Amino acid sequence: MKKKTWMMLAAGAAVAAALFAWAFAPRPLGVELAAASEGPFETSIEEDGKTRLRDRFVVAAPLAGTLARITLREGDAVEAGTPLASITPVLPVMLDERTRREQQLRVEITQAQVQRVAARIEGAKVGLAQARNEQQRSEQLARQGFVAPTKLESDRLSVLAAQKELEAAVEEGHVAGHEVEQARAALMAATRAGAGAGKGFEVRAPIAGRVLKVAQASEGPVALGAPLVELGDTARLEVVAELLTADALRAAPGSAVHIERWGGDGVLEGRVRLVEPAAFTKVSALGVEEQRVRVLIDLVSPAQRWASLGDGFRVGVRIVTRSLPKVLKVPVSAVFPRPEGGDAVFVVEGGRARLVPVQLGARNGQEAWIESGLAAGVQVIVYPPPATRDGLRVAPRQV
Repeated sequence: MKKKTWMMLAAGAAVAAALFAWAFAPRPLGVELAAASEGPFETSIEEDGKTRLRDRFVVAAPLAGTLARITLREGDAVEAGTPLASITPVLPVMLDERTRREQQLRVEITQAQVQRVAARIEGAKVGLAQARNEQQRSEQLARQGFVAPTKLESDRLSVLAAQKELEAAVEEGHVAGHEVEQARAALMAATRAGAGAGKGFEVRAPIAGRVLKVAQASEGPVALGAPLVELGDTARLEVVAELLTADALRAAPGSAVHIERWGGDGVLEGRVRLVEPAAFTKVSALGVEEQRVRVLIDLVSPAQRWASLGDGFRVGVRIVTRSLPKVLKVPVSAVFPRPEGGDAVFVVEGGRARLVPVQLGARNGQEAWIESGLAAGVQVIVYPPPATRDGLRVAPRQV
């Protein structure tokens, strides 16, 4: 009986010791895991921007006189040639030699503008031909496997940008020709005497678009060259972003742009057209002086998607500075610097954390590009806790 009692006590003591050892044994550290994967990788510059019309046209009074009331209002659509205003000349210019000379000079100035625009059109045609030649060369090399698909896509977009530039130059040529005709008509209207002297002269729209601003809606006297109506085509918008000069050096013309936070669904696509050559000083919200430069971005998404955008709307832009189709990447929060230099990650092998040095290619706000040190599919620890060390037992934690 005593022997049985002692055996039960010994078994109970063993169970208690086992329970005590289990209770105070170190537990695996709970960690969040993610798999190293292969896929596209981008680095970008994020900044706020705003939309603006590529071309604005201020219709000015071609002669001095009395302006009739303008019935147009902001937002009204007008066609090319639509009457905008009517001006009645005050005096026959036969009695005012200075005014007659001013009208003649205005005709000469508008004729010079026509010649200047004609030169711009020829330059745009040459630029379009060069872009098309470059696209053809890229297509030939792409069929042979010597050019990356991104280069071919960039050349195609360059052709599109050159075509848009030619269209803008042609449109400006129409405006310049219209201004010549209007200046000649104003000279004839102002120099007529007798019955024709009191007849109103109609000022017509040089382009099709929308009324952006009416400078003087009420009837009253106007001077030669006084602004009357401002017009613009809201279907020809661009985005302007003010970047730090250090960032602008990486935003090369032709770079892809993702336009976000614009108020509509999805993301609009754009392309950097120009980085202005002159910077300016801007004081930040923290009172720090910064050197910034304007970057002009063309919208390449279908116009139907952003038809609701107008002039001066705020948007968010993400300019792509590097785009790779397939790299090994991990969450950027899994990478940390080593005290002895370089970068490392913790991988999980057999339930234990292993410190693995890695070579980084680049990183963005979400992902890090791993050039060497890891293989695809390996589980890495995201946001490794301070207690994590090489060889420590770990267990996945659900988040």
